[in-house]
Amino acid sequence: MQHVHLGRAGVRVSRLCLGTMNFGPQTTEADSQRIMDRALEHGINFFDTANVYGWRRGEGVTEQIVGRWFAQGGDRREKVVIATKVYGDMGDWPNTRGLSALHIKRACEGSLRRLQTDHIDLYQMHHIDRDTPWEEIWEAMEQLRREGKVLYFGSSNFAGWHIARAQEQARQRHFMGLISEQSLYNLMARTVEHEVIPACREYGLGVIPWSPLAGGLLGGALQKAEQGRRASPDMQRRVEENRDKLQAYEALCAELGEQPANVALAWLLHNPVVTAPIIGPRTVEQLDGSLRALDIQLSEDVKKRLHEIFPGPGKPAPESYAW
Repeated sequence: MQHVHLGRAGVRVSRLCLGTMNFGPQTTEADSQRIMDRALEHGINFFDTANVYGWRRGEGVTEQIVGRWFAQGGDRREKVVIATKVYGDMGDWPNTRGLSALHIKRACEGSLRRLQTDHIDLYQMHHIDRDTPWEEIWEAMEQLRREGKVLYFGSSNFAGWHIARAQEQARQRHFMGLISEQSLYNLMARTVEHEVIPACREYGLGVIPWSPLAGGLLGGALQKAEQGRRASPDMQRRVEENRDKLQAYEALCAELGEQPANVALAWLLHNPVVTAPIIGPRTVEQLDGSLRALDIQLSEDVKKRLHEIFPGPGKPAPESYAW
């Protein structure tokens, strides 16, 4: 397993990040624990979760699963760089969501309790909070750092200018600020190439792409349909809307002799700003298969052909839309 610095920070993480969003709703706790154990066997030391995962409001189901796994010992907690998130709705009362100092404090304490740990390695703001000033946000985050409850901070789903504003406010406070941004990024969703990725490059943030397989479309959706695997009505609609592109893509992958999912991950890994795509295996076998992406080398010709199938902006803003 390859390990790299997370953005400009000194901490080193695996080039694949284990996403836990399926733990609970789609993957049983027993299977989730087997997946986490196997991840460590492969050298994957970067796990991502969120207080809202599990989708039972206020319960933090997925964090609890990870916490019970940590509690088994065997240096599980010591080996893992654990990332979780704050912002989402955790209750019915007015201050149970967002990035107010009050909610940040209570949400962090809740995550620590569920994860059965004394600190969070990477605490990510799950979304921008336009109603809370950065002075309040950073003051609350600085307090968590002083108390030893959080080591590093990251953002998720921020626009480029949000990252710039957050970092400039942190700089004025002589605070490190953000070290990562978790964004929707894959061959079919390349909007972040306009301004988010340039902002991350400028400020030294590592990009952590979520949904690297476009919800399964880049994981061989046509091939699976031909094999008779059932798909949800929404997936069937999305496949039909993108059939021509998917046919060209899966044909290219077949030419390379590689699985479509691994080519999609490899394409992200070729971007020097990307630290680690988030993989969300539902089984140990899916986890094992993902490691092949680390060894795939894409030639300039192949990257050009992928760009022709799934065109991106081509250049960062403003050149992407102006002279």
